[in-house]
Amino acid sequence: MSNEFTFSIKRISFDEDYRPSDNTRITTNFANLARGERRRENLRDTLTMINNRFNALAHWDNPNGDRYTVQHDIVSVDIDIEGKGETFPTIEILKTRIFDRHTNKHIEGVVGNNFSSYLRDYDFSIALQNHNKDQPHFSIPENFGDLHGKLFKHFVNSSAYQENFSKLPVICISVSDNKVYTRTENHHPVLGFEYLPNESSLTESYFKKMGLSVRYFMPPHSVAPLAFFFFGDLVNDYTNLELISTISTMETFQRIYRPEIYNANSEAGNRYQPSLKHSDYSLTRIHYDREERSQLAVKQGKFTEENLIEPYRTVLNQWSANYGI
Repeated sequence: MSNEFTFSIKRISFDEDYRPSDNTRITTNFANLARGERRRENLRDTLTMINNRFNALAHWDNPNGDRYTVQHDIVSVDIDIEGKGETFPTIEILKTRIFDRHTNKHIEGVVGNNFSSYLRDYDFSIALQNHNKDQPHFSIPENFGDLHGKLFKHFVNSSAYQENFSKLPVICISVSDNKVYTRTENHHPVLGFEYLPNESSLTESYFKKMGLSVRYFMPPHSVAPLAFFFFGDLVNDYTNLELISTISTMETFQRIYRPEIYNANSEAGNRYQPSLKHSDYSLTRIHYDREERSQLAVKQGKFTEENLIEPYRTVLNQWSANYGI
């Protein structure tokens, strides 16, 4: 049955002229920046932050700190469940590309980076909340995240993915404010010091069902670790410039969206617990409404329930039960 599910990929440049498409999740990092009266300034300032951070990390043979420019494509992935040409927007990711001014050449970056999913909105904002409504103790629904994980793995193994991308994705997100992280002696020249969490999290288990492992690193001159989700070997499967393209992009987003953690005025110590209640931090000039984003996640979860889960529930359940057999 898996052959019935097909994926189509669309790309649009993320630059100062970017405007979200009708199918873009408006809770997506890059879509949030492209709204309001200061949309162009938001985008321009964000791209400047990304480029400055990239050049600071890629400092060798770069005496003026301006050798590289990071370019981004927003990759939108739609799924056709029944093969009739009717598609549903599943995920959006970012593809980085690096322009080297010294050689006047483009260098491939990393696909993944940001990860946005309508189905994940449904899982966390609808299914998980409904399961725990009026319950005395929090619990996880049976098979939570199974469908999402299998669809993601199906996409990565699809001809659509393999025809468009040469390497497997790396997704980079914020650390959890519910865990404690301890710095190790392991140090990578670009990724920085590795941190280990005191326990696993629901997010980790959710991404594990997508086939992804996780490691936590705090890059040089950062103030908090980032969570890197990946297939294979994060350290050896990607070049330094590829890793820097992800760090510079996603750390910039986190400095905007979670300044309490990623734009704090002091860096994480050997033992670190992030907190969104931290008060010693600086704001960027870029506008972002975090409360609105959480409200929109619920709306988009309901949209997924009405347009994907309910109409195709039987087909999706049968496919999920047979996936990998």
